[in-house]
Amino acid sequence: MSAGGHAPIPVLRVGQGVDVHPFSNDPARPLVLGGVVVAGDGVRGLAGHSDADAVCHAIADAVLGAAGLGDLGRHMPDTEAEWAGADSIEILRRVVALAADAGWVPVNADCTVTAERPRLAPHVPAMVDRLSGALGAPVNVKATRAEGLGALGRAEGISCSAVVLLSGSAPLPGAADPDDGEER
Repeated sequence: MSAGGHAPIPVLRVGQGVDVHPFSNDPARPLVLGGVVVAGDGVRGLAGHSDADAVCHAIADAVLGAAGLGDLGRHMPDTEAEWAGADSIEILRRVVALAADAGWVPVNADCTVTAERPRLAPHVPAMVDRLSGALGAPVNVKATRAEGLGALGRAEGISCSAVVLLSGSAPLPGAADPDDGEER
């Protein structure tokens, strides 16, 4: 409880994240989206320093944004060998832990993946399970197409946009912090 016997009031924050990756020219690179390997005839992986999971990256950036902790590049830069080929589900878990250390807990996430191909609908339930487990909160995944417009419409890559709601607590405005050294 804060000074005066008032319980902390819940605080909600929204963060937004966007990530885009082009398709890789490496035929052996798997396509990983939402922590799920999407396989199929002619399916190519995405180019990137980690596993290039645009869905995990967008959600992770949204978590960091809502917590006021910057962006993914600040915490896990693509210039560091540690992150080469990294599993983005683990990256998302680490970001959630950073937010928790700052007093923030995920409430939910919503994301939209834009891809001309492959067809993602059959993979969405598995993505939801993996992402919800990593976030520790419900995640909704939607897939759409760019309808032939621009680089995404020409199937040159995949993008994802995400929003995340975090909950924390803050003392009532004007309430003194019991540890601020003031005499009571």
